[in-house]
Amino acid sequence: MPEIEHRRHSWRVPGGKHLTQQGVDLARGVGQTMGRFDLVVTSDLPRAFETAIAMGYAVDRKEEQLGKLGKGVDDEVDWQLGCAEFSRAYGKGKATMLACRVHAAFLRAIAANLTPDGRALLVSHGGVIEAGVVGLLPDLDYSIWGPAFERCEGVRLHFEGDVCTGAEPLRL
Repeated sequence: MPEIEHRRHSWRVPGGKHLTQQGVDLARGVGQTMGRFDLVVTSDLPRAFETAIAMGYAVDRKEEQLGKLGKGVDDEVDWQLGCAEFSRAYGKGKATMLACRVHAAFLRAIAANLTPDGRALLVSHGGVIEAGVVGLLPDLDYSIWGPAFERCEGVRLHFEGDVCTGAEPLRL
């Protein structure tokens, strides 16, 4: 059963492009608990790429898609409120629904290219993770998932082919 672990980047100076030493230390510690991945993909922003490397993984590719939510999403959702907020906005059928579906399609394509027992690590940003999981599982009850994923937190997604069969939040 293919699996994607989608994590948020580690700490940076607010507004800065690169990880702080605190961020490198956090990513290094988290990486020691994660196991092996067949594919590592990050956003094209330095903090995501640097997080994957600090975790101990070589990056196979960078994807611009993992660095953005899409036009109009910020007007509909406070991404810091987490998956429940994205689910609420998804139900309105506007920009957030479109963004969630775009990110879900991206995740399905990654899963479809993994071997039956393959694992992929994605490192991106707050809001992007939440949009992807809600797009994959729009009917899931996210009320107990809590706020947006913090640094190096994320979600583990389980697939059968390119169909997401379950998700579990990964909190530190």
